Amino acid sequence: MKGAPRTSELVNMPIPWLDADTPFPDPATALTEREGAPGLLAAGADLSPQRLLAAYRRGIFPWFSEHQPILWWSTDPRMVLRTADFHVSHSLRKTLKKIDHSLIAGGPWEVRFDSAFGSVMRACAAPREDQDGTWISPQIIEGYQGLHRLGYAHSAELWHSGRLVGGAYGVCIGRMFFGESMFARVPDASKVALAYLVHFLRSEGVQMIDCQQETSHLGSLGARPMPRTAFLEQMKPALEKPPITSWEPRFLANGFFDGNAGNKALQAGAGSV
Repeated sequence: MKGAPRTSELVNMPIPWLDADTPFPDPATALTEREGAPGLLAAGADLSPQRLLAAYRRGIFPWFSEHQPILWWSTDPRMVLRTADFHVSHSLRKTLKKIDHSLIAGGPWEVRFDSAFGSVMRACAAPREDQDGTWISPQIIEGYQGLHRLGYAHSAELWHSGRLVGGAYGVCIGRMFFGESMFARVPDASKVALAYLVHFLRSEGVQMIDCQQETSHLGSLGARPMPRTAFLEQMKPALEKPPITSWEPRFLANGFFDGNAGNKALQAGAGSV
């Protein structure tokens, strides 16, 4: 993501302040590139589960640095990964086949969902060489753990010999998934966790993963920018579909490599909500 505006810059930005009961403004009113913070919509309110769910249902997400008020965004264009378009490089394909074989054979690799949600968030918040800080503050972690307890926020995790080595987390409402962050402690670990998540979501009828802002890394995985109006239009029917009731990773050998969505859950290493 691009750097957030400095706190001093926010003073002169024409965005509304949200109190506890203030509804979100129309995403179409978000600031543009000309105003210096494209996609910035509002500030204030809280990170309660009710407020977060209201935001996601409107295509809005929180993102702010420490010592800033809560900032709410709705970017245009929106970066979207269609689950059918997830790109697997030749080297990643070899890694995925090795790990899937290990899962089937009961080897040292495990893929779990929701077994260590808080640990995944804290790992995503850890300092990185290419970043000046983290937006995943204790306040953000507390807010999303609230969503996790209610069954809306989920983590995909890669484990090796009992150690968490990679993962991703996000929010799922109906059959729409909103990706938030990933981390890796060994090469390709975040991509492996994402691959198992994509395979699972595709098998459950989820067609889009919201990736929020455009990056070259997301583009290499198959994500593409989409006009905000089109994103919101396609998001709405997905939100109204029944929620996924069972979160268990599935073997990639069951349809992933040929583009089909299998439904055979892993018997070992599958986490529970």
